[in-house]
Amino acid sequence: AQLATDYPTLAQWIDVGDSWEKTEPGGNAGYDMMVLKLTNSEVTGTPTGLGQGKPVLFITSAIHAREYTTAELTTRFAEYLLGNYGVNADATWLLDEHEIHLMLHTNPDGRKQAETGASWRKNTNENYCGATSSSRGADLNRNFSFHWACCGGSSSSECDDTFHGASAASEPEAQAVEAYADSIFPDQRDDAMDAPAPDDATGVYFDIHSYSEIILWPWGFDTDTNPPNNTALQTLGRKLAYFNGYDPSHQIWYAVDGDTIDSAYGRLGVASYVFELGTTFFQDCESFESTIFPENLEALIYAAKVPRTPYLTPSGPEMLDLNLQGGAFVAPGDLIEVTATANDTRFNNSSGTEPTGTVAIARCSLDAAPWTDPAPAFHTLLAADGTFDGGTELVEQSIETTGLADGRHTLFCQAQDNAGQWGPTSAVFFWIMDPATAPHIAGAVTSAGDGSPVEATITVGSISSGMSDPATGLYNLMVPEGVYTVTATPTGPDHGGASVSGVAAVTGSTTTVDFLLQPFEVSLFEDAEDGNAQGWTAESPWALTTESAHSPAHSWTDSPGGEYGDNVDSSLTSPVMDLSNVENVELSFFHTYVTESNYDYAIVEHSTNGGSTWSEAIRWDGSNSGWDEVVLQLPDLSGTAQARIRFRLDTDGSQTRDGWHVDDIIVRGKAIESSIFAEGFESGDSSGWDFATP
Repeated sequence: AQLATDYPTLAQWIDVGDSWEKTEPGGNAGYDMMVLKLTNSEVTGTPTGLGQGKPVLFITSAIHAREYTTAELTTRFAEYLLGNYGVNADATWLLDEHEIHLMLHTNPDGRKQAETGASWRKNTNENYCGATSSSRGADLNRNFSFHWACCGGSSSSECDDTFHGASAASEPEAQAVEAYADSIFPDQRDDAMDAPAPDDATGVYFDIHSYSEIILWPWGFDTDTNPPNNTALQTLGRKLAYFNGYDPSHQIWYAVDGDTIDSAYGRLGVASYVFELGTTFFQDCESFESTIFPENLEALIYAAKVPRTPYLTPSGPEMLDLNLQGGAFVAPGDLIEVTATANDTRFNNSSGTEPTGTVAIARCSLDAAPWTDPAPAFHTLLAADGTFDGGTELVEQSIETTGLADGRHTLFCQAQDNAGQWGPTSAVFFWIMDPATAPHIAGAVTSAGDGSPVEATITVGSISSGMSDPATGLYNLMVPEGVYTVTATPTGPDHGGASVSGVAAVTGSTTTVDFLLQPFEVSLFEDAEDGNAQGWTAESPWALTTESAHSPAHSWTDSPGGEYGDNVDSSLTSPVMDLSNVENVELSFFHTYVTESNYDYAIVEHSTNGGSTWSEAIRWDGSNSGWDEVVLQLPDLSGTAQARIRFRLDTDGSQTRDGWHVDDIIVRGKAIESSIFAEGFESGDSSGWDFATP
């Protein structure tokens, strides 16, 4: 609701039904079933080929109450799109040209039960399994009307986790989802089981679950039969799985009837998918922030690009790394130098290999999307090597800006493969600005240690960046008029970064912003060469080894001389570090690991209280045979006097592997800057000062 208040043109908070408790008088109040609709209401957009309006992506989450990460991911997706409107060109055109509908909580009654710590899955319908039973309710993902209770993919026992309800769509939550889907998607598929939706069908539907790190698509009720649009569903599924690394396995290993995606695809022909996020129901925040959110955000952004023709667009090339070589700020009449990579190969092939083609054409249009009617003028991009003959091609072109008005413009770009299929559109902003009158932000970047110049990347909000001169530390950036946060990020490893907010850039003037960067201080260095002189706590079987190392000749390992055992929970823990005067704390190390995928984990954790409690920073599983560097930001440790870090191996009861090797561990940060008191006496008020009479 707050997002709709904050962004009234871009977001609506829509009541689409009631939860079970709200439909029952005399009990708990229950909840409205709400949808957050994201689109620019002031832009008409271009209707799809079926003419029903802007293309639609519809996402439901948290239909199973205990699956915490799902609603958070969907909410963060909304925050990303809204927060980047007018800043990021892709986020902007997505909200101008498409609609994204998000039912953040599809089972709100059940969610309130799960928030007590209960492993609650179903809704809270008291007519099933006893009014006060902790097993009451219906599994909403078995209650949808399409092939309800048909095929052994749900239970008729009221107390079972997969109880399908009294009848098809008997539960008000399932009714709300189906009715809303019917209102935003056209019916594009005949009822016959072998009837495909047309190739140019529109719309995408996701149901976000946890956990298992897999992506599924219909049919759920019949694990032996593919849907008639399976080839196209598979292509998009493998594309989505490229971003999050999940298994695009199509169907789970057991039947599921009366589920959400069979309903959306079977009744309406909409391309429909389940995401199973992460590794547990009650996922820790650190894993969500470091892995689940960033990897799945990329998948959701891609999905938001393709609902106009989801059975066609995903087989075409992507346009990656779209860049203007001369910068985003262009003098009137100057050329813009466009470069990009057209890529037709990015699929997850872990469950079969996706056929790919070669890039054949790349093009861009100015200030009008490719599907605009009438069609815009296109600027053809050239293959940098002279020939379009590969699945990945660097493309480039110089485009005239003569006649373009001052201000912001959008360049829309796309590529086509040798089968004639256009891929999704990517966009970038640029500005026509007169250098003589444009606002500038300029200054110097120097070290607080000795005053020497520091080479750094200077970013102004999200629209401009440049480098400070390594010889002088000076920088000067042209930007549009506005108020920005300016950030200096050093290119070298010896200093911390800094930001200044509220910097006003004014037409016809230069605003000065100088940066004095604090040197990093190393609080801990462990290269495993001193026989544990620093006092690490190594629980058995952790030990120093020479069998593999990043910097010769030792490293720490959880399994010296062989493989780790079953049911191991063992840690290598640092000594206590006093970081009370340190901020911007980061941990870096090199590691290699081989564990059983999805079952045995190499986990980094940190503690602010000497080890009484621990928080997870990141985890790995599977195989990484090379020595990779890891750099983790640990802001929770800034300013703490009892900081510790640990490397923990957690294994299950079957299958063992070689395990984890860790080397060259560094914890460092920058000294907390002293507060600077300033009084210019401009107010004329000196009442707070004591004066001695001279």
